[in-house]
Amino acid sequence: MKNMFILPAIFCIVLLCSCNSSANKDLLNSKWTMTGHVTLQDGILSLAGEQAQVLLKNGDYKDFDLSMELRTNPGGKGFVGFHTDSKGKGYRVAINNDREDAVWWRMTGSLVSVRNLTKSFVKENEWFTMNIRVEGQAVTVKINGKPVVEYIEPSKPFRTGVNAGAVLSHGSFSITGTGAGTLQFRSIKVETLDGKNINPSVQPEMANDEQSDEIIRLHQEDFPVLDYHVHLKGGLTKEAAAVQSRKTGINYAVAPNCGIGFPVTNDEDIYKYLDSMRTQPFILAMQAEGREWITTFSQKARSEFDYVFTDALTFKDHKERRVHLWVNKEVIIDDEQAYMDMIVDRICSVLQEPVDVYVNPFFLPEAMSDRYDDFWTEKRMNKVVEALATSGKALEINELYRIPNKAIIMKAKAAGVKFTFGSNNVTPEVGKLKYGIRMKKECGLTSKNMYKPKVKI
Repeated sequence: MKNMFILPAIFCIVLLCSCNSSANKDLLNSKWTMTGHVTLQDGILSLAGEQAQVLLKNGDYKDFDLSMELRTNPGGKGFVGFHTDSKGKGYRVAINNDREDAVWWRMTGSLVSVRNLTKSFVKENEWFTMNIRVEGQAVTVKINGKPVVEYIEPSKPFRTGVNAGAVLSHGSFSITGTGAGTLQFRSIKVETLDGKNINPSVQPEMANDEQSDEIIRLHQEDFPVLDYHVHLKGGLTKEAAAVQSRKTGINYAVAPNCGIGFPVTNDEDIYKYLDSMRTQPFILAMQAEGREWITTFSQKARSEFDYVFTDALTFKDHKERRVHLWVNKEVIIDDEQAYMDMIVDRICSVLQEPVDVYVNPFFLPEAMSDRYDDFWTEKRMNKVVEALATSGKALEINELYRIPNKAIIMKAKAAGVKFTFGSNNVTPEVGKLKYGIRMKKECGLTSKNMYKPKVKI
């Protein structure tokens, strides 16, 4: 058996039958416990300000499908609670479409503290649908019909003290405003699910082991969980990447390689690529290749990406030979110290280019990499870090090469440089940011140290 309980339809029927505002208030009081500024006008339930909240009276749901149509006005943000009560237990699903928010990694659809999202699919003042489904141990959140969270709660979930109540059980629904603006709803309905219809493939044994998972710990401490440097390579499709991202709990920023001899070679290619990716759950970055990329692509086309990054691995050496620093046969070294000084000069030159993030940073060719700390002397580190800080660019902590080292990161942090974590994957299996997380711990990085992308829709 399935039981449908429709909240706003009742509101709308009553509103059609009565123009008496006191009747609206009585109807709200009969269904909800309210605090703060809550109104029902013309079939729209509005919660205004940080103290506004509604809690469904006598609600006790375990497995369900909750759907709603809503919008945020400027400054309007908050969350939907489920399996909750007057004390606030249970899960929260974020409502936040403010791209200027300092907490930019907890956007609409986030399963707060468990699967925080760095991208919102909707704009303020725009009606959209949100669907929250609990089926056994599985929680699915959809925005405008597309999944953004697919979380399976394990038998032993990892929770910090402040999030101890964020576990599945049973309970009511709530809506809470946490911003200065308004949240508006014109459709809310919940369908209870018969236990016999629960999908057996989404139970605890399919979940991540959170007792050993570092990613859930980042979410729990409210740290941005974003891989800023992901490629669709080795057969990795955008569809598979989206599934993998939801499984691991790591948000992805996906970037094509853009430059002469790469998949994207002109403005037209950029627009085609972006048209194919706009609806995907990724932040969209551009990797600028070679030093001629500035004239290959127009500033207008480049600005369509959420951010642009480049590295200093491609340049002309002291004899005007084009070098790809990772290609051993192109690295011709007559004097190692002189070659190292040339690398430093080329990096400082690249840091003057109009990009947002410096990636594959402080890279050394294979012939020198075994003496990384010897070549990166204090003087050389200081020169590049000073150029980096002056440029205002963020510094990638790179998973593929495990660079830069701790000493460089500490210097960059002290200079006020922002950071990104980047897998720079060359296979379909995108990394789990192990090196970045290790450096985060050793260098004391917090959310304030991380680069904020300028996400567009």
